[in-house]
Amino acid sequence: MFAAVYLFVLLWCFQTSAAEAELAKPQNLTMIAMNTQYALSWACDQSAAADHTVTFTTQYLAKFKLLRRKKDWTTVCVGTPHTRCDLTASNLHYLGIYVFRVRADAGKDHSDWAETEFCPDKEAAVGPPSKVDLAPAGSLLDVSISDPLTSTNGSMREIIKKMYYRIIYWERSVDAQGLRTKVVNTSVNLVTLPELEVWTWYCVSVQSRYDYYNKSSNFTSPHCMQTEGTVPWWQILLYFLASLVICFMLVVLTLYGSFRCYSTLKATLYPSIQLPTHIQEYLCDSSPGSDMPRLLTPDSEVELTCDKLSICTEAVLLEIHDPPASEELPSELELDSSGRHSRQDSGGSGDSGVYSTEGGSGLRQPGSAQSSGGMGDSWQGRVDLEQVKMRDMAPEVKGQRLIADEGVVDMCV
Repeated sequence: MFAAVYLFVLLWCFQTSAAEAELAKPQNLTMIAMNTQYALSWACDQSAAADHTVTFTTQYLAKFKLLRRKKDWTTVCVGTPHTRCDLTASNLHYLGIYVFRVRADAGKDHSDWAETEFCPDKEAAVGPPSKVDLAPAGSLLDVSISDPLTSTNGSMREIIKKMYYRIIYWERSVDAQGLRTKVVNTSVNLVTLPELEVWTWYCVSVQSRYDYYNKSSNFTSPHCMQTEGTVPWWQILLYFLASLVICFMLVVLTLYGSFRCYSTLKATLYPSIQLPTHIQEYLCDSSPGSDMPRLLTPDSEVELTCDKLSICTEAVLLEIHDPPASEELPSELELDSSGRHSRQDSGGSGDSGVYSTEGGSGLRQPGSAQSSGGMGDSWQGRVDLEQVKMRDMAPEVKGQRLIADEGVVDMCV
């Protein structure tokens, strides 16, 4: 009897220690779902598997298939170390009911399955509108609402037919405690807000709602815009005058810029300082009224360069004075073969009619020779000396007279 009791106690202790060594199954299975995006999360005690890495396996099955003899579970996550499994890609039917189960694995050891049920239509939260836009409509505001999106970027209105929107709007004020919100419920995507004041700022926020399962989303971020109204006549007149002033300034600036450009071009192409006339005559064409430049060709006869520059002294101009009519010409003056008068005898008394304008010492009145007869020979000698000086001053002009060679006549009185 004592041996039987001892054996029973020994077997009970062995079974207890073996149970404590088994892996604990996951707990607190929670489905996180919004629209058609689903994720299953859980918690697990991993103290019993300190020597091994604990992983998890997640499977699901439609609830109506539990009655079948052969249950074909669909495995979603295998060997994941995370306590979360994304089920969005499983394309769960929104109106279906599913059973999910999770198991912990540590090497060859496995925990028991932890199960939970999930119905997207009942438990999945509905998301807020994907986009809200405001547009002025005179003294009112138009609110454009975009539907919440599914995991495939579809509209949730196609899945939840009775979903609608709650719009709250208020006048923007510095005093936040004095805000008075107004509410509009609508099932359409374009709404015109009523009872608004002109030229006033309003803010709008929108919420998605589904009353069958009492679902409601968070409100969107506030969007604010100012209403419009009839423009007063003084504002229209002010705009008109401002446009006239701007147009006038543009015209003035355009004319001033054109004048400045014209003045610059004129000063560049036609400067006020002109070339001297003799240089212009050389550079420009010789035809009357032409200002075209002269074109110099290689075969032009115009000498472009000068090899030698000569400076000539001022020529001595000779003056011829006719002798008085009362005196008679001496008979010694005869015409030479070239048709010019020449001196035959230098011994006669009298004055020569040729003298230089430069000296003044050869200038004598014809009457002075008659009054002093004894001085005739000396005066004649001075005249001959002046003629020799004039010939020595310009020896290079032999055969060329400074004053009409043929018209020079040497005369003795």
